[in-house]
Amino acid sequence: MVEGRWFAQEDDLTQPLAIRRAVFGRGRDALDALARQVVVYGGGVPVGTARLWWADGAFWMGDVGVLSAERGKGYGDLLVRLVLYKAVSHAAAYVYLDCPRSLEPFFARYGFAPTEEAQSDTLTLRVSADTMNGCAHCGHAAP
Repeated sequence: MVEGRWFAQEDDLTQPLAIRRAVFGRGRDALDALARQVVVYGGGVPVGTARLWWADGAFWMGDVGVLSAERGKGYGDLLVRLVLYKAVSHAAAYVYLDCPRSLEPFFARYGFAPTEEAQSDTLTLRVSADTMNGCAHCGHAAP
């Protein structure tokens, strides 16, 4: 069985932090005080995580990561869908994401597009709630 679980700021973040350390090589940071974390489980075992936070008048998604042995099984897709659905359910107009240029095609499937021409290997991507409406990728149906 595959399932997801959200963690609030005050919850025990042991599971999302363990996955973040394994995938990105870093643990707790200042954003953990602002963000909601989501963990996806495959067969009861935590396999991926992502987080969503509000900053500077916008929702941001970050640290979408799946353990290397579990990649290619759809867990990353589920993480993105869970984060987008949570943002839309909280009236997000846009969701932003900073990611390596190499991951742009993955996030483009959900409607993310660069906000401007990047001058480095990191892009800022944005998707609007209008783009998410009715999209099979995020599970949000248009009104």
